Amino acid sequence: MLVTRWISYHDGSVELQQMRYVIAVAETTSFTRAAQRCLVVQSALSHQIARLEKELGARLFERTSRRVRLTPAGAAFLPAARQCLDAAERAAAEVAAAVGEVRGRLAVGLIPTVAAVDVPAVLKDFQQRYPKARISLSVGASDELVEQVREGEIEVAFLGIPVTARPRGVMARKLAQERLVAVVAPDHPLAGEASVDLRRLSSEVFVDLPAKTAGRAQSDLAFTAAGLTREVAFEVTNADYLARLVGAGLGVALLPPAYVAGLAGMATIEVTDAPARAEYVIWGRESRTPAATAFLELLGIEEE
Repeated sequence: MLVTRWISYHDGSVELQQMRYVIAVAETTSFTRAAQRCLVVQSALSHQIARLEKELGARLFERTSRRVRLTPAGAAFLPAARQCLDAAERAAAEVAAAVGEVRGRLAVGLIPTVAAVDVPAVLKDFQQRYPKARISLSVGASDELVEQVREGEIEVAFLGIPVTARPRGVMARKLAQERLVAVVAPDHPLAGEASVDLRRLSSEVFVDLPAKTAGRAQSDLAFTAAGLTREVAFEVTNADYLARLVGAGLGVALLPPAYVAGLAGMATIEVTDAPARAEYVIWGRESRTPAATAFLELLGIEEE
């Protein structure tokens, strides 16, 4: 309602810069940090937001010496402001694409252990080809990334999920499938073994991702299918920290071999009845942005 009133007041001329400022303050909870993000002096940013509040007839932020937070009016304004700004940026990107130029936002998400694609290399190639596009990258769990793509928060994501599952509500292309391997510290009793099975591993203490995440599910499902239980004593959200705990001798982990190849000081053991995971790249069902289309083309994925 606030955005509608504002657009009407301006006879359809939306002040996009003011929207950017509001969004920046809301996300950073600071006028100083918001000004730094927007590359303007703080006084200019504060003036524009004050001007907007006057035009709207409502305060968008509560300001104290210790913090800045949205008022109820600000909370109502923010989602619509984001939608308007996204629509304006997408319109500009579509016009640019019509004359052969790729610009606009490309938001990419990935799991820490993605191995089927050298994501940094692809991003570098994309940036060199399309310097006017703005790239952002976030790391998260597969289920979170699927939701973010469905909601349009990110355009493209790389996942790792059990081979029996498939991403829902998004477009998807399977990139690879691989069996997990056991990883232990060099001085672990299993370090000298050529191979083990899940029954032998079930007596070990495990380091793994949090319960109910896609990365954890592939191992949980395999042990359950074999009629086995295991103790996961350490749950971590960061794959690098998971590897550090294993390296310290605190437990065993099941990880993708392509990811393990980049870890130093670890012993890798083949698991004869190991769980497998599939890696996917996903994107939204709605029409793709020019930047997302260009990025997927670099991966060899044409318009579907």
